[in-house]
Amino acid sequence: MRCERGSGSAATDKGKMTRLIDVGQIPLGLYVHFPWCIRKCPYCDFNSHEAAGELPQAAYLERLLQDLRQDYAGEARHISTVFVGGGTPSLFQPELLAALLAAVAELSGSEPQEITLEANPGTVDMQHFAGYKAAGVNRLSLGLQSLNGQSLKALGRIHDEQQAAQAYRLARQAGFSNINLDLMHGLPNQTVADACRDLEQAISLGPEHICWYQLTIERNTHFYSAPPPLPSEQALQDIWQAGQELLHSAGYQQYEVSAYAKGDRHCAHNLNYWRFGDYLGIGAGAHGKRTLGSGQLVRSRKTRAPVDYLAGQQILPIAEPVATEDICLEFLMNALRLTQGFDAALFEQRTGQPFSQLAQFLAAGCDQGLLSVQPATGRVQATPLGMRFLDTLLGLAV
Repeated sequence: MRCERGSGSAATDKGKMTRLIDVGQIPLGLYVHFPWCIRKCPYCDFNSHEAAGELPQAAYLERLLQDLRQDYAGEARHISTVFVGGGTPSLFQPELLAALLAAVAELSGSEPQEITLEANPGTVDMQHFAGYKAAGVNRLSLGLQSLNGQSLKALGRIHDEQQAAQAYRLARQAGFSNINLDLMHGLPNQTVADACRDLEQAISLGPEHICWYQLTIERNTHFYSAPPPLPSEQALQDIWQAGQELLHSAGYQQYEVSAYAKGDRHCAHNLNYWRFGDYLGIGAGAHGKRTLGSGQLVRSRKTRAPVDYLAGQQILPIAEPVATEDICLEFLMNALRLTQGFDAALFEQRTGQPFSQLAQFLAAGCDQGLLSVQPATGRVQATPLGMRFLDTLLGLAV
């Protein structure tokens, strides 16, 4: 990261901040990872493992509770948000999830304001939804990915389009009033008309939030070794433009690269990521980020293999201090995903470095039409062009 080092403005010791940070002003979230799924999707590079027989859910809960107590020890902040992801968290028995969330509230001293659970339409029914609602989940994220039968098959999903719509209706009947739908575009053999039809069907269901993102081919996936036929670059651009118009006309406001919400129904947990907040990560393969009292930034990760995690191997987090010269870039990689960007005060509060450190990057971004900076407030935003070519923009900071 090109952090300009003025006289006395930056630390010279690797991994140290330039000034102390008031950690109490940084929100703290909790990510819980459930590593099992029924079938591994060919595009998925997350830490997910196909279930073989009955899952050791009670034993896993015990490890999660141990993990939670260990990571939260000595913490003065309340846990403001919880996100249960996977894998397929909707395989988790509701009563076990209730026990975990009760422990979170007891340790933290208050109920988190937002508790999100990811759910696969092929693994839920009314009883599950009612149980999750009773457990304290107040935000549901349904992984539809598509509402087209052929696309769902190509993606290796275990549900069909009817199950996807039915899962949404059941969630509403169970009392969920804050639902996100995950939807992908740029799918194998997908046309612009196909993508628009998918999005129109999702919008017609009436969710409060839609996460609409492009399929990308990642390493260590089946699609990487056997790439499917994907739309051309021009088709992808046409899909994106048409989708933006559909979402906007339906009342969804884009607030992040792939996140759209009605009114104030933004995902608070993810906003904390993008605003460079802190979070604990418990469960097999979970990652965390924490700002220490000294101002040092530390990332942590847990062992990935469920069998090792259950055996207690490497349940202590592997701590990885972030070097001072990398903190600016990490902040930018998150904050510039937001359409509203960030201001100077947030940058200094979360990184411990003066806003002037970004001078060279801001000048280069503005010169190329990728950034907009308001001098009076220090508000920094990616332009529409910068949002489309975020990797190019971030490359200016390297």
